[in-house]
Amino acid sequence: MPVVIGFEGSANKIGIGILRDGEVLSNPRRTYITPPGQGFMPSDTARHHRAVILTVLQEALDQAGLKPADIDCVAYTKGPGMGAPLVTVALVARTVAQLWGKPLLGVNHCIGHIEMGRLITQANNPTVLYVSGGNTQVIAYSQRRYRIFGETIDIAVGNCLDRFARVIKISNDPSPGYNIEQLAKKGSQFVELPYTVKGMDVSFSGILSYIEDASHKMLSSGQCTAEDLCFSLQETVFSMLVEITERAMAHCGSQEVLIVGGVGCNLRLQEMMGVMCRERGAKLFATDERFCIDNGAMIAQAGWEMFRSGQVTELEDSWITQRYRTDAVEVTWRD
Repeated sequence: MPVVIGFEGSANKIGIGILRDGEVLSNPRRTYITPPGQGFMPSDTARHHRAVILTVLQEALDQAGLKPADIDCVAYTKGPGMGAPLVTVALVARTVAQLWGKPLLGVNHCIGHIEMGRLITQANNPTVLYVSGGNTQVIAYSQRRYRIFGETIDIAVGNCLDRFARVIKISNDPSPGYNIEQLAKKGSQFVELPYTVKGMDVSFSGILSYIEDASHKMLSSGQCTAEDLCFSLQETVFSMLVEITERAMAHCGSQEVLIVGGVGCNLRLQEMMGVMCRERGAKLFATDERFCIDNGAMIAQAGWEMFRSGQVTELEDSWITQRYRTDAVEVTWRD
């Protein structure tokens, strides 16, 4: 079976994973963490990735116990993502492919998440909720495409959580979303926030604007605590996601839900989705932070599927794109 190495670096994580026939041989990762109250700029993130990528590459090979000659294909994230980090990783992947004399494969980041989730959970044909810092989509497979049934019409749910974390100066270590989740567990008072579902789509920018403005007044006056606001924000945005996922399931006649993406690690989201699934007699599938959060193995897995179906990216076509729709990819490896 082919051995594929995957390079991921579309945002603040840089990861390189090696996979063989569904077995993850190695999956080291580094995260660019900024001070509380700050996000990560593309140029700074790319600089971080450049500084560590060769170290991570050596770690991946050492942990797998492999040499370059053992690799059959080099996969990298083509997009979507932040331009400068994507270029950094693509450059290294192209160079490695040429030095090692291996074929190259440009992978859609979103499909990497889906294929890794399918591999780890063994979900058959699930309705997929893909939630991260840059994407929010409800997806189902049909006729060689991952079809988008609903999505955010402005910012992603992870971006909404991250930006609220900056407002109340929550630490970015290990991630702002994780720290909001921990604070939310201590919240007891529900603060009503805008709930914006438009058909199959959702909107988070209005919720963020509202809570950014209200938080200063409510916290300074003692009306509620930061924990209450974290709790209320999670409950509201996750309810919206559960609603559109259930509607997609009903449309598709699906009895499986798979949650992927960095926000998919959130146990409260999994709990709320689990309640909905039990009421419908459906199954919920999710992974932990090893595979939910951006990692190289997910790019290797999608690359492995593509490579087996005969796909290869020629060098002149090995560019990156910040906008790369999930439904723009022909899924040649599924019936």
